Amino acid sequence: MLFNVFIGLAIFAAAVWGTGALWYQAPAPAVLVAIWLILAGAAAIGLYKGAYLPLACFVAAWLAMQAWWWLGVRPSNDRAWMPEVAEQTYGSVSGDMVTLHNVRDFEWRSPTDFDERWDTRTYDLSQLQSVDLVLSYWGRPAIAHTMVSFGFADGQYVVFSVEIRRKLGDEFSEIGGFFRRYELSVLASTETDSLRVRTNVRDEDGYLYRVYMPEGQAAARALFLSYLDTANQLREQPRFYNTITANCTTIIYQLASKIVQGLPLDYRLLVSGYLPEYLYDLDALRGAQSIEEYRRRGHYTERARASRDPARFSHEIRQGVPGVDTER
Repeated sequence: MLFNVFIGLAIFAAAVWGTGALWYQAPAPAVLVAIWLILAGAAAIGLYKGAYLPLACFVAAWLAMQAWWWLGVRPSNDRAWMPEVAEQTYGSVSGDMVTLHNVRDFEWRSPTDFDERWDTRTYDLSQLQSVDLVLSYWGRPAIAHTMVSFGFADGQYVVFSVEIRRKLGDEFSEIGGFFRRYELSVLASTETDSLRVRTNVRDEDGYLYRVYMPEGQAAARALFLSYLDTANQLREQPRFYNTITANCTTIIYQLASKIVQGLPLDYRLLVSGYLPEYLYDLDALRGAQSIEEYRRRGHYTERARASRDPARFSHEIRQGVPGVDTER
C-alpha cells in the first residue's frame, strides 16, 4: 500500500512537471499537454486497479521526455530578441582599464518608442569609487529587480543588470522561468537608460543603497570584474534563466560570495524585495540608524521623474541617500 502511495505521488509530480515543460517549450503545447495528462491519469488509475501496463507506458513517455528535455531544449544566443536585449555586453581588461562593448544607452519615450544606442565605453578601475544596489519594484513588496551601479571619479556610472533575454512576442512569467523559457544575460547600461526607464517609463518604484565594501576598492573592483567575467562567459556559452537558481539576485550572491568569504545564505536572496534588510543585517549599509530610514531616503522615484538634465540624473537621484557624498 505504501509503495503504491509513493508511486502515485511520483506520477502526480511527473505530471505537473511535464505539463510545465511541454506548455513552455513544446510545439502545439495544448495537444501534447492533453496527451500527457491522459497518460498520467491512465497510469494512476491502472496503479489503483493493479494494472501496470498504463504505468509502463507513462514511464516510457517520461524517459522520452527527459531525453528531449536534456538533449533537445538547449540555450542559444541566436534568436529573434527584443531590441532592449538584442546585444550582449562583453569586454576586455588591460591593467586598470576596462573596455565594455554593447553598453546600452537607449533614450526611452515609452515602452515601445525609443532610440537604440549600443556604445563602447572605457572605465578606469583605479578610479572606481562606489558600489550602489538599486532595486526596482512593480507591485509586490517581496519582489524587485536587482541592479548594481558602479561609480567612478570622472562622474561615470555603469549599471550591471542580470536580465532575461526575451524573444519577440515573449511575456515574462515566473513559472516559465522554471522551464527554460528564457536565456540569461548580464547587461551593462547607463543609469539614464536602465534606472530612468523603470521609474519614468514603466512606472516602477526605485530605491538606491550605497553598499559598504569592507575591503574597499579591491572588493569593488573584484565585483566589477566578476560581472564582466560572467557576461563574457554567457556570450560564449549561453545559459537559461531560472526563477530560483539563476535570477537577478541569486547571481549577485554568487558573484559577491567570491569576494566575501562565508557570505550567509538567506531567504531574502529569493524574495529580493527584502534584500536591503539582508544587507543591513550584514552591516553593509552605513549612514542611517534604521532600515526604515535607509528605505525612505533611498527612495529616488520622484527625484528621477523630476530630473530634466541627463547629465545631472545620477547626481540628483542620490540626493539624501545615506552614505553618499552629494556635494561633489
